Amino acid sequence: MTLQEIWRQTLQNPGPEEDSFSLACLFQKAFGVERARLPLCGEREPSPAQEEQFAQLRARLQAGEPLQYLVEEWEFFGLPFQVGPGVLIPRPDTETLVECALSLLEGTAAPRIADLCAGSGAVAVAIGHTLPDAQITALELSPQAFSYLEKNIARNRASNVHPLLADVLAPPKGLPPLDLVVSNPPYIRRADLPGLERQVQWEPEMALDGGEDGLGFYRALPGLWRPLLKPGGWIAFEVGYDQAEPVADLLGAAGYRQVGHFNDPTGISRVVAAQKPL
Repeated sequence: MTLQEIWRQTLQNPGPEEDSFSLACLFQKAFGVERARLPLCGEREPSPAQEEQFAQLRARLQAGEPLQYLVEEWEFFGLPFQVGPGVLIPRPDTETLVECALSLLEGTAAPRIADLCAGSGAVAVAIGHTLPDAQITALELSPQAFSYLEKNIARNRASNVHPLLADVLAPPKGLPPLDLVVSNPPYIRRADLPGLERQVQWEPEMALDGGEDGLGFYRALPGLWRPLLKPGGWIAFEVGYDQAEPVADLLGAAGYRQVGHFNDPTGISRVVAAQKPL
């Protein structure tokens, strides 16, 4: 069969979990045909190994494995990021955190930033790519996720992002005074983990589990990192859809001021930010 015939047959007989977008992504992965060229993918006949890879990828997708893990790369803030088992998948919601960070740093020359729970490096690299004069320390505890962090820094040539294998609940010594602490920490309530979509359950639990009420990191990080912030420096968190108010209260109780909410494109309050008093 030619590539065109395989593609037409695939669209006519989709399986569970399959839609035209996911199938196009898997087709590109297996056969090397860019999604934009699928309608004209030609009469070339693929190798048996390519056909077998495509069949295996489809089977894994139908079994619930995330599409992003199957294609091994995902776009975030217009940049490519390698992803796979052991690292949280970058999501469009988190672009709101990057946009918030950039707005808070507007007018700040050569800002110093720490990205806590950096995972794949999506937030740190996106900020570093946009602000080449910034210096960003990206902290991640998981060795598996840390390997993706290093790869994505190199892939995007983000030489101003410095990876650090470290526990964000034990701030390292030697960091410069910071203009901004930014974080997308684990924030799923522990009791909710078993009910997550099966694709999400492939992602590392340590990147999802926010403790009994989902607020464990928001309760700990503001106080731990406040001494490392410059007077007037900012802290900004991504939060769950119903967590903005309690996180804002926690920031106020930790001594921060100018607490503000930032909405994602759907209107959900997705980021909470606050300032260390001058």
